[in-house]
Amino acid sequence: MPQGFFSERRITMESRSKIFGHPAHTILIVFPLGLLSTAVIFDTLHLLTKKPKLGEQGLAMTGAGILGGLAAAPFGAWDWLFIPKGTRARDVGRIHGLGNVAVLGLFGWSWALREAAPPKPGGLPFLLSLLGFGLAGVTGWLGGELVDRLGVGVDDGANVDAPSSLSGWPADASGEAA
Repeated sequence: MPQGFFSERRITMESRSKIFGHPAHTILIVFPLGLLSTAVIFDTLHLLTKKPKLGEQGLAMTGAGILGGLAAAPFGAWDWLFIPKGTRARDVGRIHGLGNVAVLGLFGWSWALREAAPPKPGGLPFLLSLLGFGLAGVTGWLGGELVDRLGVGVDDGANVDAPSSLSGWPADASGEAA
């Protein structure tokens, strides 16, 4: 077993921007991930069935997903600025952030190419969306690595018996504050 496998040592970096006690970036990122993934599903169904409405929905989901990504990005960038320099978390965060810029760029390029003919995603726009979808999987994993493995965005003192974030008590508060 690795050294320190059972140790209680835990160093975390609490998020600097929160909504109801939870990291804003983590809350907001579900929207672009869901919308952009749904866009790829609609476009795939359109290519299989040739139904124009599916292509139109794919375009709408792409636009909404891009807007969602633009809303989530500043909160992630703000948190990244507070990750200590010279740490693995800082490096992973940089790759995560730049990768997500590329994701939005790929989907944005796809959206721009097909905006003139919404029901027909075409080969290049669909390929760009697929590439963006695949890269989003990688950057999503990196985001999970930041939180789950490196403790970024995790409250100091977080534990399985911590009180609710709405209670006003710190995560490491003792007693019946839940």
